[in-house]
Amino acid sequence: GLDGVSSAGVERVEIARGAGASLIAPEAVGGSVNIVTKRATKNAAEIDLSAGENGYRKYALTATGVTGDGKTRATVAAQYDRRDQEDADGNGVSESPLQENHALNVKLSHDLTAKDNVELRVFSARSEVFGGPVLGDAVRSVTEALASPAGDPAFVDHDVRKRYIGDPGATAEWVDTDRQEVVGKWLHELSPSTSMGVTLSSAKTVQDSFYEGLDYSADDDNSYGDLRFSRFLGAEHLLTFGLDHRHEKMRSRSAVLEALNSVSDSFDYRLSGLYLQDTWTPAANLEIAAAVRLDRITADYLDPRAGEGIDATMVAPRLHLRYDHDRQWTSRMQLGRGYRAPLSFFESDHGILDNDTGFRIDVDDLEKSTSASYALSYNDQRLTGTASLAWNRVDNLAFLEEDPNGVQVLNQLDEPGQVVTADLVLGYQLSSHWLVGIGLERFQYDDVFKSSYKVAPVEERIRLSADYEGHGWTWNTTLTWIGSRDLADYGYAGFNTADGNPASLKGSKAPSFYTVDMRLAKALDKTFTAYLGVNNLFDYTQAADEESPLFFHDHTDPSSYDVVYIHGPLRGRTVYAGMKATF
Repeated sequence: GLDGVSSAGVERVEIARGAGASLIAPEAVGGSVNIVTKRATKNAAEIDLSAGENGYRKYALTATGVTGDGKTRATVAAQYDRRDQEDADGNGVSESPLQENHALNVKLSHDLTAKDNVELRVFSARSEVFGGPVLGDAVRSVTEALASPAGDPAFVDHDVRKRYIGDPGATAEWVDTDRQEVVGKWLHELSPSTSMGVTLSSAKTVQDSFYEGLDYSADDDNSYGDLRFSRFLGAEHLLTFGLDHRHEKMRSRSAVLEALNSVSDSFDYRLSGLYLQDTWTPAANLEIAAAVRLDRITADYLDPRAGEGIDATMVAPRLHLRYDHDRQWTSRMQLGRGYRAPLSFFESDHGILDNDTGFRIDVDDLEKSTSASYALSYNDQRLTGTASLAWNRVDNLAFLEEDPNGVQVLNQLDEPGQVVTADLVLGYQLSSHWLVGIGLERFQYDDVFKSSYKVAPVEERIRLSADYEGHGWTWNTTLTWIGSRDLADYGYAGFNTADGNPASLKGSKAPSFYTVDMRLAKALDKTFTAYLGVNNLFDYTQAADEESPLFFHDHTDPSSYDVVYIHGPLRGRTVYAGMKATF
């Protein structure tokens, strides 16, 4: 997940909205996020150390080096970060888990000749997440929690708002993930107008996990290859064409599921594609990029009870247009198509938690997405702004349902789901030191799309920001407001107690709320900068100020306990301080 991504060594983050937004990633059914590693341009290093409340720790190092002849460049980035569990209502069950991440990223680039460049990137990361019984309170260690029996959860008076008195294993959730990546690239200039690129990569992910008594581990091997050619056809056309192939092999194991004779989600997945794009610039103020992919996709489950799998040939067109009306106004339009295979139980939230009856897979088609968007931007010396409107439709949305025997089934919706997004972002330079901004967002989901969610998404959001920079000081403040939501639209229904009292029904309206984040930094000299910050300044959390995310599906059945009645912040105020050194 993105909360496990290291920020050390990141040069920029590119976000493209829309299905098929990436030429080489047709699986982008809603958009793509490209995290670009910093390119070394000089010999430099940065060390950033910070610590704060609730066990917050973040230690980061980024170093870049360039040889004297400029032909070889290296970037090394390492980061460690940690956050402790939080239990705002003090019942012994955490609402927000312990998170601990380690990451190391090494990127080497060498110019073999004036026409050849090779690049190697090696990435290693580990993430550990533990939630449920509070360490040092309900249980002494993660090991003790995982070794504990996992019977039915038990609270005083069968009330999730009161003290937890059951076995720690009945609420423990633990996911430990190791990921190793190697990426190699070769770029060769065939002529002044033609270049060729070759990319090969291999990634191995190993997951061990424990979900309230259910064990699950998985090994995922993912290999990828891409051969690409780019050629200028005169002054107006840049033609890009190539082919790629991806092979993913996932093998899962679970002693509990095997004992239940449950369906395995182990699979083999292959995608082979051809792509072509023409970037046409008929005028200085107009650029049109038209692309199409042809993909052959197969997904085979090893367990014959999991169904026939997926066998499809797909065409994914896309169109991007940018038009500069004048020096201030720019229009952008996007049309595209994307698709992906929903392959695992983990494609849906908390699909693995019900361990009494096992699981079943009923997936036989790709999720297919079609999207369109338009954005109008304005930019002058003091005011910048973008207004945009986007529409996305997804057919065959994956979701989890329960069959008449209580078995969790990974299935697909018969009707397409649609979402429309409207947003406006403005920034104004009040002076040479002050910048203020506002962002307005509205997400309109139809009933089909809402039915696919296990946790209610944001529907309305407003962001207000004020930034100051000058005289060695930097101050940043952001206020984020989230609008209210009708939780019944997303299938929320539950009780605070399992004592037979129907009056303990949980609320179906999520109230609006806001949070404030602030950060103050002071440059002590050319090398050292000290900073002090706070996240969630007013310490607003769902568990302390509204209601527990814990609940019972049935007010007469203590075994119907679950943990996804979530609609507000689960992590409270965190004050932190740090020091950054730049050499």
